[in-house]
Amino acid sequence: MKQVKKLTKKSKAKEPATIRFKKLSNGNKSIYLDIYSGGKRYYEFLKLYIIPEVTPIDKNTNKEMLQMATALKAQKIIEIKNLESGFTNQGIKQKAYFIDYLEKIAESKFKTQVSNSSSYRNYKILISRLKEFSGDKTTFKQINKEYCRNFIQWLKTAKNKVYPKGTSQTYTTGLILPSSQYQILSLFKTALKKAVKDGIIPVNPFDHIQTNETPKRVQGNREYLTIDEVKLLVKTNCERPIIKQAFLFSCFCGMRYSDIKNLRWGDIRTDNEGKPEIKYKQQKTQKEENLQISEEALKFLPDRGSAKEKDFIFNLPYNWTVNTILRGWACAAGINKRVTFHVGRHTNATLLLSLGTPIETVSKLLGHSDIQTTQIYAKVIDRNKREAVSKLDGITD
Repeated sequence: MKQVKKLTKKSKAKEPATIRFKKLSNGNKSIYLDIYSGGKRYYEFLKLYIIPEVTPIDKNTNKEMLQMATALKAQKIIEIKNLESGFTNQGIKQKAYFIDYLEKIAESKFKTQVSNSSSYRNYKILISRLKEFSGDKTTFKQINKEYCRNFIQWLKTAKNKVYPKGTSQTYTTGLILPSSQYQILSLFKTALKKAVKDGIIPVNPFDHIQTNETPKRVQGNREYLTIDEVKLLVKTNCERPIIKQAFLFSCFCGMRYSDIKNLRWGDIRTDNEGKPEIKYKQQKTQKEENLQISEEALKFLPDRGSAKEKDFIFNLPYNWTVNTILRGWACAAGINKRVTFHVGRHTNATLLLSLGTPIETVSKLLGHSDIQTTQIYAKVIDRNKREAVSKLDGITD
């Protein structure tokens, strides 16, 4: 008689990554992954947040956040399993295209950065430059020390792309600035570092490049608008009126794109003297701010209509879309400057300083934690004064 083995139901294997939540002091919940791999436990915060559900919009936002978190969790589990099986080192390292890897990173940045997609845009710039340099079929195996050196040299002579001017004209912006070269190479090095962490390559070839071979970090000029240029923009129609209003509002209050995008009607209040102010938390620093605003800034708020306290004031698209529209608007106004939304903040700082506002006051209005950051704008004003005085030279010759 044959012995029948008793079949037992196998227990479900525990997943190496679990979605968890951390309650924050402002009532939101930060979403993070609780990861256990290689006998070690660690946490990875996703920069995604669950907010109190006051309106239907809040409920939909939370649903999107959970969907993103679930997608990132699935991606992380695949990475862990690939590393544990050795598949990554044996296969992808030799055959995978570096551009495809960067595209996946860029896509993850696009999905997770709800308020600000600048990282996504920066990765797309890196991808574009690498395609120009060596095409889109470069494998990880081909990226060695020599490849890195050649890419550095190529960036020094490469030209900026053609940008739209108005609706039909085009113009070139010359060679890539050293500061932009530095940013591109920093992201290139970061991507290779991530590839090492993911087990795709054993070492980062960029680590073997000497410091004197790479462009130096240059403090970029703070682009800003004069009051006459602001007046030109006021008179010029914009493709998206809400973007025009938001940008001009920034010029007169100094708030960042991310803070204006998240601004609600209930955030605008009056202080003890009956003057308007905005109470908000900076998205960048997470600091609570009470910002006094001028009547000039209030002129550019959209019509409230029947909007409730919890409703957003400005319905803005992603930052890169906003900046694309701003460039066309500025060109239509005859302004030959690279205008981004952050130029509004720079404009506010330089206007206040040029009107004699003490730098300590400007620093507080901008929410700077270090006054040295504000001093950058003061140097811009000083430089403009020197340029104005130098125009007198030679008048009596």
